[in-house]
Amino acid sequence: MALQLALQALHALHSWLSELRWYVAPSQPVYLPDKQLSWQNVGIAAMLLGFNVVLSMWLGLGLGRSLIVAAGRCVVQLTLLGMVLKQIFLTQNPIYIFGMTLVLGTLAAFEVTYWRSKRRFPGMYLGTLLSIMGSALIVALFGNAYSLNMDPAYTATKFIPTIGMLFGNCMIGVSIGMGSLMDSLDTHRDRVETMLCYGATRWEVTRPVVVDALRTALLPTITNMSITGLISIPGVMTGWILGGADVLQAARYQQIILFMISASTASSTLLSVLFCAFVLVDGTPMLRLDRL
Repeated sequence: MALQLALQALHALHSWLSELRWYVAPSQPVYLPDKQLSWQNVGIAAMLLGFNVVLSMWLGLGLGRSLIVAAGRCVVQLTLLGMVLKQIFLTQNPIYIFGMTLVLGTLAAFEVTYWRSKRRFPGMYLGTLLSIMGSALIVALFGNAYSLNMDPAYTATKFIPTIGMLFGNCMIGVSIGMGSLMDSLDTHRDRVETMLCYGATRWEVTRPVVVDALRTALLPTITNMSITGLISIPGVMTGWILGGADVLQAARYQQIILFMISASTASSTLLSVLFCAFVLVDGTPMLRLDRL
């Protein structure tokens, strides 16, 4: 008897939930107009950095000056970038678009070679530039043409922001990968030289360290893809939503960008790590840590 009553109650609850309207679809999309942001708004947000400065002074971190310099650079760099991009978006000239791409790629390679890397070797900047530029450019053109339905594929409003994100992630992967490979060759110097003495080929010696370096460099990208949408709303999707775009369209755009980032990071890291390995283990083959 009790079981029958429970089943009847569940059936009634299921019928009520089935008939319930969870939302009312508006006849037209509702967009709330955003107020224009001024330098006053930026200044108010910058006041939040005061907590970081106070914390640094209180704990003796010595980061107060670095925070202020970084904030100043952020304001100046983004302002200049906005001014330049505004003109490029208005002209839609391929020369300006690919010229901007070359500038961004050059700066990314310079950042990896001269700021992020603790050690350098001959030709490192050129190898890094070709790895990052080639991988990001191919992936961006392919993704814009076939995934984002851009015609032409180098349409400035989509191409430059997209390739900028690819450059940033390629830069991180290349930096981690080459750093890991140089550290591994230095740490396992005796093992590498022993293998060379016993007749191991160049590839046999470098393959284990290349694999380890690639695994280390690609883990952040894989982790980022696995937690996206679960713990936080990613930046691209947030930007689209704040811009008034449809939420599902924003989610699809973010998925496409993440897959493009993964492909470009993997290919650029592979090329740069192989270049680094073949410079530090020459064609003789001989370990050449003296080049560092």
